[in-house]
Amino acid sequence: MENKEIILDKKKSKKKIIILIISLMLVLLVIVSLYILVFNKKVYVEDFISEEKILVNTEYQEPKFSICYGTILICKELELFKEGNVDTTKLGEYFLSYKYKIKNKEEKLEKKVVVYDDIKPSIIIDSSLEFCKNGNIGKGEYHAIDNYDGDLTDKVKLSIEGDKSYLEVMDSSNNKTSIEVDVLEFTSDPVITLNGKSTVYLTVGDTYKESGYEASDICDGDLTSKVKVSGNVNTNSVGTYTLTYQVENSEGKTAEVKRKVVVQKKVYVVNGSSCNKNGAIYLTFDDGPGTGTEKILNVLRDEGVKATFFVTRAGADSLIKREFDEGHTVALHTWTHDYATVYASMDAYFNDLNKVSDRVKRITGVESKIIRFPGGSSNTVSRKYQTGLMTLLTREVLSRGYRYHDWNVDSNDAGSCAKVGSSVCVYNSVIKGLSLNKCNMVLMHDIKSYTANAISDIIRYGKQNGYTFEVITMDTPMVTQRVNN
Repeated sequence: MENKEIILDKKKSKKKIIILIISLMLVLLVIVSLYILVFNKKVYVEDFISEEKILVNTEYQEPKFSICYGTILICKELELFKEGNVDTTKLGEYFLSYKYKIKNKEEKLEKKVVVYDDIKPSIIIDSSLEFCKNGNIGKGEYHAIDNYDGDLTDKVKLSIEGDKSYLEVMDSSNNKTSIEVDVLEFTSDPVITLNGKSTVYLTVGDTYKESGYEASDICDGDLTSKVKVSGNVNTNSVGTYTLTYQVENSEGKTAEVKRKVVVQKKVYVVNGSSCNKNGAIYLTFDDGPGTGTEKILNVLRDEGVKATFFVTRAGADSLIKREFDEGHTVALHTWTHDYATVYASMDAYFNDLNKVSDRVKRITGVESKIIRFPGGSSNTVSRKYQTGLMTLLTREVLSRGYRYHDWNVDSNDAGSCAKVGSSVCVYNSVIKGLSLNKCNMVLMHDIKSYTANAISDIIRYGKQNGYTFEVITMDTPMVTQRVNN
């Protein structure tokens, strides 16, 4: 009986110990929980993403997250200081820092934002698109556009795989687009373009300098290095020389252009004191054809004398044709004879000159290179429109193969004699200016009827006093005046 009681007491003691241990554990758990809930402070972060990807050119919106310091029961939200930004217009990795302070100690969270591009570029083609045999585009167009890189047309490549052909392009993010296309073979002809003038005028003794050329082909591109030049120029001998430029493309097609180099006799300029034909009279008529042209031509025919006519746009074509047919020199004066038009610029001058030149060539079939400036090379009216223009023009016309002539005998038929309209005045002005010791370049106007009436007497005076009559040619020494602009 005693033993049973002892056993029961032991069991009760053991149970009490277990209960005590459990109680102590519960107390400890309560104490720890109370510590955690009330006394254990730390940083709590919710919904923070440390790495994020965003498509280029889309708006970046900051994800919401919370950060506080405290316990589970009481947590105070911390003030954050953000550093860094995200530029969604540019690909790359961006790093953001969110700084905060705990007990005067700075802490931070870090985040990486990747701006990426996974959109493929677009290729747009014309329905007329054709390619050369070498793969270059021959006809039509295509364009490649990328959402980030923009125009990628120059990066498009043609690839051929068996009987299939593709246009392919890849952007800077390695996004690749490939579309199948029909390749229709396109053939092209090469083209040669001469730099400088197609006709070059030189004087004996000058040095010829090649102005250069360019050659290209739609399929082959630049062919300049393949141009072959043949022919030669001898600047020591008067003549017309031809240089031939030829090029061949990869398809065997050729192109050819020619440059003409005209080597002329040396240009002689005289100031009226002497020339190689002293005692010669050059009867020259400006501004026509006009009212006196037909009568002047009749007198010249009857007297067997040749003259030079500096023509304009005026008068009948038939009169210019008669001048040419009867052996007179048809030279160029001006189309408009309007100073504001002619001397507005160098281009304006040559535009005007080309018009009258075209008229003469159309009527006579011959290109005239003999000219007289409106108002002469010594005119000052051109100063109103461009300073230094005559200095430029007198040089440029020579480089273009023209010969210009002023005068050293003035008939005054457009000056003092015009006031009285007297043929006697014209005659006396001419006779007074003549000399057997010079070339006599006589300025007259065939639009004046009183000038026409004086021609017969002037010719007779010349013949009776030992003068000869000449026409201006390309070999005639240039009688020029002092340039004043």
